[in-house]
Amino acid sequence: MLNRLVIKTCQSPPNSLERRQGLTQMIRLISQSGRLWHHSSPYYEDALQQTWLYLCRNLCESTTGPCFDPERGKLLRWLNAYLRWRISDFYNQASQDHSSEPTPRPLDNFESANPIETLAAAPDLPPMIEITQDWVEEDPQQELQIHLDHHPTITCQFLILHRLPPATTWRQLSEDLGVPMSTLSSFYQRQCLPRLRKFGENHRYIQ
Repeated sequence: MLNRLVIKTCQSPPNSLERRQGLTQMIRLISQSGRLWHHSSPYYEDALQQTWLYLCRNLCESTTGPCFDPERGKLLRWLNAYLRWRISDFYNQASQDHSSEPTPRPLDNFESANPIETLAAAPDLPPMIEITQDWVEEDPQQELQIHLDHHPTITCQFLILHRLPPATTWRQLSEDLGVPMSTLSSFYQRQCLPRLRKFGENHRYIQ
């Protein structure tokens, strides 16, 4: 039903009564579906309003951002991703407003080699973890498919997902996979960590 409504709405001229009615019905259906991502963040309602505005402006045409492309994914996934980004932006702005000193992040510890892992203890950081997890799972550039020699299933995608909070220890991974901890760690440090660090830097999660 939602897909048909998207098609019907976008067939109506911009700013027309039919377009506005279609968007209103769409927002109501999505809100009632129970499939819209929710979080207890104090910024959630503001981020949600921005998300609805983004939907109205970019569902059919690119006005303030890329328009929705049904061939690349479902509407709810598109909206949920945008909603997570907006909440992340609110947290980033709040962090900049309240602190000019970067928080030390011990990246040299063997069990804390993941820069995103070091964020897990802060109470206002789950959206960052979820956004990072979405990026790892989707791997849009297929950059995380590089794998350990002779172990095609042990990819950067696999290891990062297991090292995101709540992290699986290297010892447990070693036992489960039958690969020495030193081998897993070396591959992770050389191939996976730089990619994860770049993602974190691009989104201002780490300095």
